[in-house]
Amino acid sequence: MALRSSSFLAFYVIFLATILATTSAQNSPQDFLDPHNAARAEVNVGPLSWDDNVAAFAQDYANQRAGDCALQHSGTSLYGENIYMGPAGASWTAANAVDLWVKEKQYYDYNSNSCVEGQMCEHYTQVVWANSLYLGCAAVTCDNGGTFITCNYSPPGNYKGERPY
Repeated sequence: MALRSSSFLAFYVIFLATILATTSAQNSPQDFLDPHNAARAEVNVGPLSWDDNVAAFAQDYANQRAGDCALQHSGTSLYGENIYMGPAGASWTAANAVDLWVKEKQYYDYNSNSCVEGQMCEHYTQVVWANSLYLGCAAVTCDNGGTFITCNYSPPGNYKGERPY
């Protein structure tokens, strides 16, 4: 009986470790950088690099949002910022957030340097902002079971009247 309990406990520990490793692996710096840099490459913009200071800011702000998971910007002028909130009931990852922002490309009109009327494209333009060189992102599970994800960009972008690239 003791052998069976030990085997079950060992299996359970390995199972939990696998789940935790998978979850954190889906929100690693590279999981944020790769889709950002793929979108930037499509428009011939150089890649972003991960910055631990920017990531620390993102983590601090994400921790503040964990209580209510409100889709609310930090208000910082130090960094550009994209935010994402996934409701409870699913596992939300870096790929979900960045994919949503990049899909706004279809609403960006480069010739007029504006969004198609009635659509948002500013998340996309921040992703591809050529003067932004550094990225830091964070994800938290909120008290309500949702997920809050934020990415910050240094230097910031999305200046009115300026083209992203």
